[in-house]
Amino acid sequence: MTDTGAALPIVLLSLKVALIGTLLSLPIALVTALALARGRFWGRSLLNVLVHLPLVLPPVVTGYLLLRVFGRRGPIGAFLEDTLGLTLAFRWTGAAVAAAVMGFPLMVRAMRLAIEAVDHELEEAAASLGAPPAWTFVTVTLPLALPGLVAGMVLAFAKALGEFGATITFVSNIPGETQTLALAIYSFVQAPGGDAEAMRLVWWSIGLSCAALLASEMLSRRMERRRR
Repeated sequence: MTDTGAALPIVLLSLKVALIGTLLSLPIALVTALALARGRFWGRSLLNVLVHLPLVLPPVVTGYLLLRVFGRRGPIGAFLEDTLGLTLAFRWTGAAVAAAVMGFPLMVRAMRLAIEAVDHELEEAAASLGAPPAWTFVTVTLPLALPGLVAGMVLAFAKALGEFGATITFVSNIPGETQTLALAIYSFVQAPGGDAEAMRLVWWSIGLSCAALLASEMLSRRMERRRR
């Protein structure tokens, strides 16, 4: 039986994987969103396609590509293991990478829309007062776009919390190591008489997702009031 004590390690692992995956993708997502929102360069459309590719590809395909690239025999995976001693395949660290990749498009899209919605006249006013572009971005653009940035992070976190296909393909379903909520639910559904245990974890998953979305809504409203 999966009581609260037995479910807690699965929940904590899922939260750790989702949080680290979100933080891993945050700086890259912010730079990418800024480039797509304000940049005018050759290959912009191609970059936009690549960013959103994980949303349209089967998650199993994404997981297999991660395994080929970040696995022990992959070009990046072998380098990380030889130089840093960091193994991603079949480890919880790999689950965090899979979560980061799958949540990345949602984060970029929300951040891009938030940056595009910032009034250009405010940025031009800061520039006319002598503020360099980087300082204008930090003091004007970023605070105004902050509710959208937070929303993007929460969307990516929620996506990471429920990630299944890419995770099971890249890091397998190893109890205590890579078995997140989604993978544990799948295991119990496949086992005879495991419906009750699966339902307990389903309620955990629903509760955590609702809590994340409610927190995002409250933060966005508070930031909007401060901005006004």
